[in-house]
Amino acid sequence: EYPDVQCCHATGFKAASSGLSNMHNYFDNIYEARYVSGVVAGMKLQEMIDNGTITAAEAKLGYVGAYPYAEVISGFTAFYLGAKSIVNDVTMEVSYTNSWADPSLEGETATALIADGCKLISQHADTTGAPSVCETAGVPIVGYNVDMTTVAPSVALTSPTNDWGVYYTHVADCVLNGKAIETDWCQGYAEDSVGITPLGKACAAGTQEKVDETIAAIKEGSLHIFDTSKFTVEGKTLETYTNAAGQELVSDGYFHESEYASAPAFDIIIDGISVK
Repeated sequence: EYPDVQCCHATGFKAASSGLSNMHNYFDNIYEARYVSGVVAGMKLQEMIDNGTITAAEAKLGYVGAYPYAEVISGFTAFYLGAKSIVNDVTMEVSYTNSWADPSLEGETATALIADGCKLISQHADTTGAPSVCETAGVPIVGYNVDMTTVAPSVALTSPTNDWGVYYTHVADCVLNGKAIETDWCQGYAEDSVGITPLGKACAAGTQEKVDETIAAIKEGSLHIFDTSKFTVEGKTLETYTNAAGQELVSDGYFHESEYASAPAFDIIIDGISVK
């Protein structure tokens, strides 16, 4: 109705098919930050193994997921792969709440995961429900969006987080200077659009150095989050994956997440992850 107004929709996917020049989708590569937070988790698990708190066979992550969407699956897979880069035999159990924000249910889900043997919890949910439970239980937690050390000071490790200001500044500049806005926009560490919150006191020694090393590798392009040599699907290497538009997303040895469209596309359950 208002063709002179630029409409920018976060995390959506319909701009490309809308046929509208003023409709745009944007996201960020939060999966990169989730991978880095997984490295933080892996360092903590390795410390627990080295200290004899758990055995290597007990290195199990729990994940409070929101919905069974590609956005959530992409995120928890990246988190798992980050942890796996440190503790190769780690496993992870995912449980969905089917809600973006339900503190009570998220707390109950975290409690159930802990009871099922998960030694460290993470989440794709927007409240402090899981961190609060983890603080009481003494179980390490990786949050989401915000620093969770205020509610879980003794167990919060970090949280992957988005910096939407990078995009807002970009589109404001486009409008002010008459430049076209991309139909799909998605950036990550390279543009400082994602990050993790400051490391909590519960983190393992050497974590900051490993985080810095990992971020540098992502920025220079030597580390691809969905490197197909680092995971299998039903015992096999992922050789091909075509999106709804017929584009091949696997090439050069990795899954090209959010490169052809801003919305995440990785919706595959890989070996090592169980979903309930």
